[in-house]
Amino acid sequence: MKKNIFLTLLLSLSLLITACGSGNGNSGDNNSEGSNEAAGDEEFTIGVIPVQTEGAMEAAMDKLQSILTDKLGRDVKVEVYPDYNGVVEAMNYDKIDMAYFGPLSYVIAHEKSGAKAIITQLIDGEPFYHSYIITHKDNPWNSIEELLDESKEVNFAFGDPNSTSGSLIPSIELQDRGVYQSEDEHEFKSVRFTGSHDATALAVQNKQVEAGAIDSAIFNQLIDSGKVDGDQIKTIWESEKLFQYPWAVHQDTDEETIESLQSAFLEIEDQEVLDAFGATGFTEASNEDYESIRQAALKQGLIEE
Repeated sequence: MKKNIFLTLLLSLSLLITACGSGNGNSGDNNSEGSNEAAGDEEFTIGVIPVQTEGAMEAAMDKLQSILTDKLGRDVKVEVYPDYNGVVEAMNYDKIDMAYFGPLSYVIAHEKSGAKAIITQLIDGEPFYHSYIITHKDNPWNSIEELLDESKEVNFAFGDPNSTSGSLIPSIELQDRGVYQSEDEHEFKSVRFTGSHDATALAVQNKQVEAGAIDSAIFNQLIDSGKVDGDQIKTIWESEKLFQYPWAVHQDTDEETIESLQSAFLEIEDQEVLDAFGATGFTEASNEDYESIRQAALKQGLIEE
């Protein structure tokens, strides 16, 4: 009798363990599926440098966010940061999955966190732009040489300190001409950083400064959109060709996501989105496209070999 009771208890315990194991197994499968679904549903975040003032870009970024959400099949959040360095640091500290950088801020981000360029923009079919130095039409200077002959009468404006066309390239030019070393050491009446290209253009137009450095593509778009009166401004210096602004992903981004992003950008035709970047379209890019900017950054001590 005792033996039968013992066998019955042993059988019941065995069934209970099996049931618990089966239940845990199902729970594990469900959790795995849930985890996979959660990963697929996880928000994809993009940080954007302020090529124009933040408010001027807001509507276009909302549209871009919707376009990419639809194309990628997952929620995408696009946020314009207040300055270039903020986007670099956001990538460095894994706060964003992708970023729209200036060429210089991309080179810095690549060195710091392994950011990987995958897309750039086109201007009339070409992935290039220039740095301009501009002045008001009422000023007497028609060349950079004429401007620098009277440098001590000139209030000069750069854009963001980490901007390629708004700071790096024109500062090298001015250094080579012996009139500029830093914000505190120069031959101008004053030097300031406006933070964005449209702010620089408006500062020149409104005669708040005598001259400023600006992205050629953004400058032309500001004129085309009527935000800046092109008849009030003249260009007195143009740099050599610069490779356009890259869209770069976090170094851990998988190839499938990269291909989906490239496909999505290549299909963008919305004019408001294109205008926000002074672009006419997009094309693929790679880290090698920014080697000349890397060399300029090395020269200025902004990155180390």
